[in-house]
Amino acid sequence: MFDVNSVRKDFPILGSTVHGKPLAYFDNGATTQKPQCVIDAVVECYTKTNSNIHRGVHYLSDQSTEMYENARKNIQQFINARYSQEIIFTSGTTGSINAIAFSFGEKFVKAGDEILISAMEHHANIVPWQMLCERKNAKLKVIPVDENGELKLDAVDSLLTEKTKILAITHVSNVLGTVNPIKAIIDKAHKKGIPVLIDGAQSIQHVKIDVQELDCEFFVFSGHKIYAPTGIGILYGKEEWLNQMPPYQGGGDMVDCVTFEKTYYNSLPYKFEAGTTNYVDAVGLSVAIDYIKKLGFDNIAGYEKDLLEYATNKLQTIEGLKIYGTAADKGPVISFLLENIHPYDTGMILDKLGVAVRTGTHCAQPIMDFYEIEGTVRASMAFYNTFEEIDRLYEGLLRVKTMFG
Repeated sequence: MFDVNSVRKDFPILGSTVHGKPLAYFDNGATTQKPQCVIDAVVECYTKTNSNIHRGVHYLSDQSTEMYENARKNIQQFINARYSQEIIFTSGTTGSINAIAFSFGEKFVKAGDEILISAMEHHANIVPWQMLCERKNAKLKVIPVDENGELKLDAVDSLLTEKTKILAITHVSNVLGTVNPIKAIIDKAHKKGIPVLIDGAQSIQHVKIDVQELDCEFFVFSGHKIYAPTGIGILYGKEEWLNQMPPYQGGGDMVDCVTFEKTYYNSLPYKFEAGTTNYVDAVGLSVAIDYIKKLGFDNIAGYEKDLLEYATNKLQTIEGLKIYGTAADKGPVISFLLENIHPYDTGMILDKLGVAVRTGTHCAQPIMDFYEIEGTVRASMAFYNTFEEIDRLYEGLLRVKTMFG
């Protein structure tokens, strides 16, 4: 059995009170809370081993470098990348996608080419490709969704053409919770020789990822979504693609030799890690991954599935509440609206009751336009949430209805 009460003791913030009420944190899609072991690891780095990596011969620099590179190897094993040099440290999912959009785009995209994304993408997997299309005079194409929030897969084959240079798609929608059948989508793209980028920001914390099994060319995620510090993320790329792509930033450590006449770039992975990277939080990410592995993804997935089912059944009993995103395969996310009540009003009242939810467009305005709404209230769950907290969310929504009735 999954012992949620024991797990909650690992997260100090979960014992907090908000407006005199115990905190019920349902904003995990935006960022997750951090276990004490991650907090301790970051503090220990700064108090015992802090020194810039790679460029020193003294003890502290050696220690810091070793911890950083061990973190890279741990992440390689975690997502089953073939080589450690396929793991690039970035600032997060957004930084990773921007890096690929620029670097891949400079090398492989020209006027008249096409980039394919889906209608449920986060802005971070829309805007960088729009910027690329503007630079290169290319065209952005979109896989449509249906009312349930599921991709219209029959449209994928026709949208993938000889002009398509890359398919960039989310694994799990941050708004709808839809789990896309990415393996099938990757296979469709590969039949036409098209590389695929997977935005794993909303999947990395919920399911086991095996990039070799998926066979995607690129997979990106953020540390802060998987119980690690903010400001650290991962760009996984197949070695043969990364070797062909030019660096997107210049500076220290990404060079082999610099003269005023010409610069020769460093090998992977350093070619894409210009300047002083976030080496401390890379260690924090590695510790967070160890924590997740200890809990076990089967345990996490099973418990979160129960939470989602319980919350969905409970909220559906509220008259006038509409859930957006009813896909057959969903992550632990519920986006909803209470009839004639603005999501901000709902969110603010819930906050006074100690219940934290996210309100607005969730950086996915096109999907809001599809449903013809201004935004939603989003309750996104994690393995440290409880059924009692869901009951508090439910009671809070009844209170909102009464206040605005």
